[in-house]
Amino acid sequence: MSKNNIEQRKAYVADVTQDINNSASIVLVDYRGITVAQDTAMRKALREAGVKYRVVKNSALSRAFEATGNTGYDDQFVGPTAAAFGPADDPVAPCRVLSEYADKTSLNIKCGVVEGKKFDAAGVKALASIPEKPVLLAQLLGLLQSPMRSLAVAISEIAKKKSA
Repeated sequence: MSKNNIEQRKAYVADVTQDINNSASIVLVDYRGITVAQDTAMRKALREAGVKYRVVKNSALSRAFEATGNTGYDDQFVGPTAAAFGPADDPVAPCRVLSEYADKTSLNIKCGVVEGKKFDAAGVKALASIPEKPVLLAQLLGLLQSPMRSLAVAISEIAKKKSA
């Protein structure tokens, strides 16, 4: 093997390692069986969610995972593998988008790592069902406002009865 080829491989592994270090989550998928149109639509949805998606060689993924301290994933690096790297502001975004496309196509979710915790395919789908952060905050605010609103309505009704 030429020295130039070895340097290219090292640079490729370093690039994948950097992607892993810069992401809050990673979802690995087997993309066999999806059409070009489905892949294009999925990539567009991932881009809109701020997710970086790329097909990665299994050997490079294995070395990059090892370099970042993620061990125990070697059984996942079989067959064609693509990785979706989630942004820090929404680590569940790749889970959400890829789960949606896995339901519609033959895309197969292998596993995921979200904030350092390993999830199998079922775990990734469970994470995908969690609403986005703004929705969760709105739900929390609604829960916090509910008792105060109920109290205000009750006091208002008491005041109406006294004046009637």
